Amino acid sequence: MRSAFSARTAARAGVAVAASAALTLGLAGSASAATSTRTITDGGTTYNLSVTAPNTASAAGQVINVTGSGFNPGQGIYVGLCVVSGAPGAAKPTPCLGGQDESGSTGASHWVNNTFGGMFANSSKFTAGGTFNVNIFVKATLDNGQVCGEDVTCAVVTRADHFDSGDRKYDVHVPVTFQ
Repeated sequence: MRSAFSARTAARAGVAVAASAALTLGLAGSASAATSTRTITDGGTTYNLSVTAPNTASAAGQVINVTGSGFNPGQGIYVGLCVVSGAPGAAKPTPCLGGQDESGSTGASHWVNNTFGGMFANSSKFTAGGTFNVNIFVKATLDNGQVCGEDVTCAVVTRADHFDSGDRKYDVHVPVTFQ
């Protein structure tokens, strides 16, 4: 009888330790997020553009999740980590990590476009309400050797895609720091 009780107690203790470890790992992996919103009027319609992304990331690089809502589904956007200067819309966010990743090899950018989304690597369509949910790869050192937070200011951004690349209305910046 005593050995059955000990086995059950040991099993419960093992489950408790495993649950505690899972909870600790879950908390260690979570990151706080920042949201940036911008209101624009385009073609007589007002959009409240909103982007949420982690506000800290690993300097060595990691995949992060970026969500957005309220975008104009008729205007494709790029989502990526870019150098920013001034307020959103003041200047084109550039250069961006991974550059023009048409092969999808770096995962550093994502193209959201309702006409061609899903047909190419790292692309998708907007869902209801002009929303998106994408993963991108970010790291502190850009392809040109500049370091975010040291040489330049970087943010996770949205910006109009190549069909209207001069349109600054869709620029939304979520500042990011690297640890």
